[in-house]
Amino acid sequence: MMHKSSFDIPAYKEVMGRFVDQSAEGQVFWDALDFAFDAHGDQWRRSGDPYIMHPCSVARILAEELDITDPEMLAAALLHDTVEDVESITNETIRHHFGPTVEAIVDGCTKVTNYSGDRQTFKKLVHRKIFSGAAARLEVMLVKLADRLHNLRTLSSMPRRKRQKIAAETLDIYAPLATILGLFDIKRELYNLALAYKYPRQGNKLQLKINKLKNDPASLEIIANAQQALSKAGIESKITLRTKGLWGYYDFRHRILIQEIETPQEVLVLVGQRKDCYTALGTLNVIYPPIPRTIRDFIANPKPSGYQGLHARCNIGGRKYLFKIRTESMARRAQRGLVRDWNEGGKAKVRFVKEIQEMFDILGSEDSVSYRDLIAARGRKEIYTYTPQGDLVCLPVNSVVLDFAFRVHTAIGHTCVGAMIGNRKVDVHAKLRDGNVVKVLRQDKPVNFDYDTQRKCQTSRARSELAKAFRLRREKVLTDIGASVLRQEMRRYGVPFEVIEKQGMADILAYFKLDSLEELFLQLGVGHVRLRELIYEIRNGLYVGRPTLYQPTGVFNRVDLTTLDPVVMKSSACCKPTPLDKGVIGLLSERGLSLHRKDCEQLQRIKFQREDAVEVRWKLKETKIDKSQKLIVMEVNRHRLFMLLSVAPLEMKVTDIVYLGRGVSQVGDWEINFTVPNLYGLKKINRHFARSSLRYDFDLDM
Repeated sequence: MMHKSSFDIPAYKEVMGRFVDQSAEGQVFWDALDFAFDAHGDQWRRSGDPYIMHPCSVARILAEELDITDPEMLAAALLHDTVEDVESITNETIRHHFGPTVEAIVDGCTKVTNYSGDRQTFKKLVHRKIFSGAAARLEVMLVKLADRLHNLRTLSSMPRRKRQKIAAETLDIYAPLATILGLFDIKRELYNLALAYKYPRQGNKLQLKINKLKNDPASLEIIANAQQALSKAGIESKITLRTKGLWGYYDFRHRILIQEIETPQEVLVLVGQRKDCYTALGTLNVIYPPIPRTIRDFIANPKPSGYQGLHARCNIGGRKYLFKIRTESMARRAQRGLVRDWNEGGKAKVRFVKEIQEMFDILGSEDSVSYRDLIAARGRKEIYTYTPQGDLVCLPVNSVVLDFAFRVHTAIGHTCVGAMIGNRKVDVHAKLRDGNVVKVLRQDKPVNFDYDTQRKCQTSRARSELAKAFRLRREKVLTDIGASVLRQEMRRYGVPFEVIEKQGMADILAYFKLDSLEELFLQLGVGHVRLRELIYEIRNGLYVGRPTLYQPTGVFNRVDLTTLDPVVMKSSACCKPTPLDKGVIGLLSERGLSLHRKDCEQLQRIKFQREDAVEVRWKLKETKIDKSQKLIVMEVNRHRLFMLLSVAPLEMKVTDIVYLGRGVSQVGDWEINFTVPNLYGLKKINRHFARSSLRYDFDLDM
């Protein structure tokens, strides 16, 4: 049988009286307290506590722990469950009694009603409504965070399955959100409580280790030494040791608790004035020299959240410590985040909203729970998008479809060809808006994305995955080039290619510090292994005592390609070679092939060895052209142009013809947009226009 407890209303009123007075402005809070008490009077929590204790505790958290004393916001906290839990109370009721501001906050906190689908989708819709409400009024988020914190503090009475579910949701949404808002005390407690419930055995084991670390003699000695040094320098200070709790050991990306972290403890130094921060840093640097390039000045350059302080990382006795030097006011602001401006009203509140929007970009980071840059960039915010199943996908503003696809899953990103947003079909570069429901369209094989695609993506995951894909594409071609070059070079020396399969090749690979033939081919393709040196080792190690030909001079090795991938090759701006030109030279590098015409003046000025370059040719019929092409025909009348196009090669599929001149002139310039299947077809088209004697301009879009 549930044991029921009581709630001391007079004592609560006494506590809240320190934050909200009995003035006309504050009366909305006291009226809301009476209203909430009547609404929840006969309701009880599973723990045996009267239900009214929960909304009262939420309001108290906002006042005591976040310094929020705005009467309307605290009133909304008291009323945030009334519409949801009391059938007779509606939004109109709240609006009538307490005004539109309180009603808007309460509505934002109220769960979705009249839903008949499955429970999982229902939960996603709940989140969507909360985020939509918070987009209109940020007070909604603050109330929900306080609500979640109190629920976690009293979660022990819930069944295990419910505890796990609430903990998982906290780790996915609410704790990262507290991080973004700069509410670091609340963030730490949300993580610690949620992790203890989510991973009870592992969390308990790790907590024992954390507790032991708190009393570590070496760490306590550091505090004593630091205090003594500052006292000797005449600096009044208070130094404490913060041992990171479970929150510091949570790997947000992989959703696991890790056993070891780089900086398990922080040294917090509080001083009287701003100038003392710098004096203290100089004093501490003498006894504990900082790791080079780790000093961060967030006083002169505050974080977007308004956080200020000096940071320095030190390696003491083989363990890394983070020193944080702040004044009392800086320390308080560090725990209140942007909420510090809430009670100032007017312009400060506008600034608060703007800063929140700027900080929302943090949810695009894979490391939003680490102590790296908690604030990503100014002028950007977070948008909330959803899968068709209702799963929340948080992205930075200006994110595109591909950002969404990669955030859902790496494999989905690599095979994404577009998306459906509502009834609209869009490409991978389409920008997403807050609230978009995105259905990703995929193909079976990975897509060969362009360089421009990476630039348009906003998330680190999308950009890094594209960079990895570009590297793999480049390495595949360069590996083939390396193998081809070695084969040709050995043939020129009269050395059979098969000798590299001899057992002694392992010694040659070891000499070049390589693990495999494939790696050797790649290093040849990027120009890291000197071909002349490799041939010398092969001749004297694998073909010793046998006659060979003389070293070739002046003749480039040749590679035959079947790709126009700009990730693999780039036409130099100086001579603009095309795959249809003869005598194209490719300089080998990690970035791929840099293409020049053989007679290019710039190429003649570049110093390189014969084996650093290859003659590049393309297999015309096997080299596909995926992109639409554009050709400009100059000073021609409509009749002659259309006659020329009517007898063009069949491979030329014209998609658009645009007149570039003005008025109704008989003669002008024309833009022809067309597709062509391969280089062979393009060569025929080029020959067709060359025979026409018309002037035209064409740059192959690779």
